Amino acid sequence: MSAHEQFADDLALFALGALQGDERLTLEKHLEGCSSCRRELERLRGDMALLALSASGPAPPQRSRERLLKAIAKEPRTQKTLARAQSLWTFLPWLATAAVLLVAAFFWQQSDRLAQQVARLRDQSAQQQAQLEQAREVVSTLTSTDAMRVTLVAAQTLPQPQGKAIYVRNRSSLIFLAGNMPPLPPQKAYELWLIPTKGAPIPAGVFKPDARGSATVIEPPLPAGVEAKTFAITVEPEQGSSTPTMPIVMMGVGE
Repeated sequence: MSAHEQFADDLALFALGALQGDERLTLEKHLEGCSSCRRELERLRGDMALLALSASGPAPPQRSRERLLKAIAKEPRTQKTLARAQSLWTFLPWLATAAVLLVAAFFWQQSDRLAQQVARLRDQSAQQQAQLEQAREVVSTLTSTDAMRVTLVAAQTLPQPQGKAIYVRNRSSLIFLAGNMPPLPPQKAYELWLIPTKGAPIPAGVFKPDARGSATVIEPPLPAGVEAKTFAITVEPEQGSSTPTMPIVMMGVGE
């Protein structure tokens, strides 16, 4: 057997990864200068690739299997080497299946992660849209030409507390701004009241001033279309009351 034929016999084992040690090093050195053996090696690897990529079922393509086993049979390293190559060939379909499952799992995880990101972006967009709508409502109320503007003041207190209520009846929209409000006793809060032209006072929001005495009430829930006579403030429990607790600490006069 010529040296070239010996290398040709080793190619099948090399393609399977079963050629080791000095024989592998010798073959790799031979491949550097032998184009014929390089082409044969690529054909053997192509046969193996057909197996790994085949979607026809668990059995490898018969032509590729026969070609590879025939090449291995030329190797004079007895039945032990052949059995090892056959075992590797039998294992390759399972390896290909495992690779497909790993790829599928990877893309499923990527798809799930993208779906979560899309959901978060949708939530953020909805929140920003709600904030934008509220800002538009605030601007619309503040600039409305038919808004009722009421200034609330308290007597005999310095600096004098002040509050301004801006109320648009046809939209039931109310914005209240307060300044210089006195500190509250523990577990107490100020409550704003809409005093209608007819009927009982209507709760219009509970608030506590900050360290500078400032506070706001923006768009509290109010009945639709109530005509307001004025606005007032009382001191109530933190959760608010359904009816005012006397005395009234601030009362408004329309501008």
